[in-house]
Amino acid sequence: MPSSLLQLPPLSLYIHIPWCIRKCPYCDFNSHAAGPELPEAAYVAALLEDLQQDLAWVQGRKLTSIFFGGGTPSLFSVNAMQQILTGVEQLIPFQPGIEITLEANPGTFEQDKFTGFRQTGINRLSIGMQSFQDDKLKVLGRVHTGTEAMRAADMARTAGFDNFNLDLMHGLPKQTVADAMDDLARAFALQPTHISWYQLTMEPNTLFWSKPPVLPEDDTLWDIQEQGQALLAEQGYRQYETSAYAKPGYQAQHNLNYWQFGDFLGIGAGAHGKITQADGQILRMWKTRQPADYLNPDKAFLAGSKVLMAEDLPFEFLMNTLRLVEGVPSTLFSQRTGLPLAQLAAGRQQAEHKGLLDKNPAYLRPSAQGQLFLNDLLQLFLE
Repeated sequence: MPSSLLQLPPLSLYIHIPWCIRKCPYCDFNSHAAGPELPEAAYVAALLEDLQQDLAWVQGRKLTSIFFGGGTPSLFSVNAMQQILTGVEQLIPFQPGIEITLEANPGTFEQDKFTGFRQTGINRLSIGMQSFQDDKLKVLGRVHTGTEAMRAADMARTAGFDNFNLDLMHGLPKQTVADAMDDLARAFALQPTHISWYQLTMEPNTLFWSKPPVLPEDDTLWDIQEQGQALLAEQGYRQYETSAYAKPGYQAQHNLNYWQFGDFLGIGAGAHGKITQADGQILRMWKTRQPADYLNPDKAFLAGSKVLMAEDLPFEFLMNTLRLVEGVPSTLFSQRTGLPLAQLAAGRQQAEHKGLLDKNPAYLRPSAQGQLFLNDLLQLFLE
């Protein structure tokens, strides 16, 4: 690989906390129902030891973002979060203005706790609403009500969070267009800086996969998508990724780093990482998945790793970057992969001919049609 073209990208950190109050029937993430007591102290110690073992991959960089995902990370105490963040910063310096996001579910909100989270340095929340309608929340297996969902956003703002995302699903069982638009209207009333709005999908290894609910017809799904996107734009939420909408200046920096093929370390049970090595090779790695195994001192944190082959890099790069509505500068391909841009020429020619890719040579940017048929667009770069 011609690594002289390659530049080390920004570095983020993903921290996985795998416990939830209960497992949702649609969820395929590595999450587990919490017992009566969380092994909080042991898990915090394991996370910091896990990071210690990954320090060789930092290569002099500072962290640009941290994301606590799950599971439901907000089940952990303020003290635990403070210990984690203090320990992380002692190992890897923070970039000024670092974005630190905590995923939280409305059923776990307590005012004092979230005020404490804000004081630890966490400066962004991602709140898993999914819907504001009680019948839909019940079908989705959520532990909160619509009223609690509304209250959670108010608590977040009172706690000092002026930057928060609301997660909303559409295409829910028995959902009408009016239902979906009502969910969006209630979200707008809470004035989040960011909305993640995405369609419910049936994923393998979930309860919904084995016992699927009846979902809306395709025509209804299409109407929800069209009307919802128009409403989001009308309210000043600009779509910048397949399912991400933000007020100006409030795009999720952590997720942008993923989509721009940046580097990230992953610590915690089942966490994944992607690292550019000094020799130009790109490494994907993943950690031991089961919490009990992750906490077992006789077992390694690292479960496996894989060097991405040069022939796989174009697709890996585009699979992320073409999710972005504005795409990326064409020069980023060589900076992130170490490969010459000419390697994309054949696929690009086909994609432009089919109207799936913008013809501006300075950008790799999907057309409006390409955004709708992203899988078809990506397939052209595999041929």
